[in-house]
Amino acid sequence: MTAEIADGAQQFMRAFSDPEFVARYTDGPRRFVPGLDGLHRMTAVLLAERAPKHAKVLVLGAGGGLELNALAEAHPSWTFVGVDPAPQMLQLAERTLGARMNRVELIEGTIDHAPAGPFDAATCLLTLHFLAAPERLRTVRAVHDRLRPEAPFVVAHSCLPKERVERSLWLDRYAAYAVASGTDPEQARTMRATVDASVNMLSPDEDEAVLRDGGFRNARPFFAALTWHGWIGHA
Repeated sequence: MTAEIADGAQQFMRAFSDPEFVARYTDGPRRFVPGLDGLHRMTAVLLAERAPKHAKVLVLGAGGGLELNALAEAHPSWTFVGVDPAPQMLQLAERTLGARMNRVELIEGTIDHAPAGPFDAATCLLTLHFLAAPERLRTVRAVHDRLRPEAPFVVAHSCLPKERVERSLWLDRYAAYAVASGTDPEQARTMRATVDASVNMLSPDEDEAVLRDGGFRNARPFFAALTWHGWIGHA
């Protein structure tokens, strides 16, 4: 991560290096992200619209391996390059993938460490909200540069409105969903406060503008679930 990434993202990065956090990570996203399994299935469907049968897919923010495993299961002829800055999370991805690791190359680092491609498709799920706006735009442009013309790019992450009252309402809903999904209320309150104070949240309109400015001029939304939003664009 570069110096432009805010302190809140650095705090999250330290958590991704905590063995106890990593050990319980697999269940965490499903408690905070409504429809996570459906998001993975939709991603597989959307990428397949233009990706060839033997596609090579770039997965940015691949730590944990949840989306890698879902995509590899859905498309047995695809191969993948997964990139993530947290080595412990990459180790978890390797365990999650099991026998499917024979179609996956895992790389420790950021987009700068990814091969030049060209790739047939790319994803970045539950990741871009860690990056400050300038770094987010730079990352999107770097993904675009690694894709074949017309290759699909699917992103999904958390967004929040700028207006204070509206933002607070959506943060309350974020925490309430986590509690309804089995998260300890105190942990949900802590996560709410951390997201509010530390993560570089943009509004949905701002995030869509980042994709357009990064070269994906036809980016369109396909997913919205409380604070979480997803888009598909083409290089």
